[in-house]
Amino acid sequence: MTETAVHTPENILVAGFGSIGRRHLQTVRAVLPDCRIVVLRRPGQPLPPDVGPKTELVHDIEAAIAAGIDAAIIANPAPLHVATALPLARAGVPLLIEKPLAEAPEGVAPLLEACAAKGVPLQVGYCLRFDPSLRAVKDALEAETIGRVLSLHADVGQYLPDWRPGTDYRQGVSARADLGGGALLELSHEIDYVRWLAGEVTAVAAAVGRLGDLEIDVEDSADLLLTFASGARGTIHLDMLQRPPTRICRIVGSAGALAWDGIRHQARLHRSDTDGWEALPAPASGRDDIFRSQFRHFLEAIRTGRPPLVDGADAACTLSVIAAARRSAAEQRTVSP
Repeated sequence: MTETAVHTPENILVAGFGSIGRRHLQTVRAVLPDCRIVVLRRPGQPLPPDVGPKTELVHDIEAAIAAGIDAAIIANPAPLHVATALPLARAGVPLLIEKPLAEAPEGVAPLLEACAAKGVPLQVGYCLRFDPSLRAVKDALEAETIGRVLSLHADVGQYLPDWRPGTDYRQGVSARADLGGGALLELSHEIDYVRWLAGEVTAVAAAVGRLGDLEIDVEDSADLLLTFASGARGTIHLDMLQRPPTRICRIVGSAGALAWDGIRHQARLHRSDTDGWEALPAPASGRDDIFRSQFRHFLEAIRTGRPPLVDGADAACTLSVIAAARRSAAEQRTVSP
């Protein structure tokens, strides 16, 4: 059974064809089964035989633009995002860029300016905002169900060799500094959604480094202590070491608490005037559902011209928090993003 989309581009580019590029291609196929997909890969890299019909291969941006694409999904390594996206933006192509927007906030401004000048959307793939269970937490906060937010703790971890079964983790994007790997960038979903839930960050103190025995040249863990503009405080723990995987968040408010389990896609509420926890209603969802919701949102932004839920400027703020965490760890002091 296929899905009805609000907008039907005829040609979509997928730049990069690692595991996340393949997932995006599958998402496009599920939502827009009749769409022509153009895949951008480095010279010498062919298309695998299972990509499906109406799929073409190009090896440079010029050929991709000449193919008449209507939209683009940028899913190559983070250090290549801006260089890949900028000529597309200047050609007026709407962009969905996989997280993070780049490896550092420096150099992002020309891309944001090009998208603004052409009036095309730039959406960044922080897909957890499309998880119905996390959305239920956001709705509860907006309704002030737990009163004023006092503190927040987020924790995510998964053993890196288990991320992509059947591959050598040492050669993957996550393990290599030259490809934008490391816990801070690869697990930046937590930094994004914490900003979404609790507001902008005004100060960061961090410890970043390698605690485990993985054969990588990037940090395998990071611990951030955040101060928010509201005065609330938060902690985030990121690692590529934990077994079994975990993804949780707990928020303490002046009138209760909220808890989110991102593995089970469940959210709970505890009111200060009650004795127990209650489940927050949210539609059942899995990773495929979340990616499809994110992609449909991108199509809606193209159709309506409304800003995406996670636009370029928003994602650049997450990069600024990451950069502040690196400075804090290096200088052993609290810094402002």
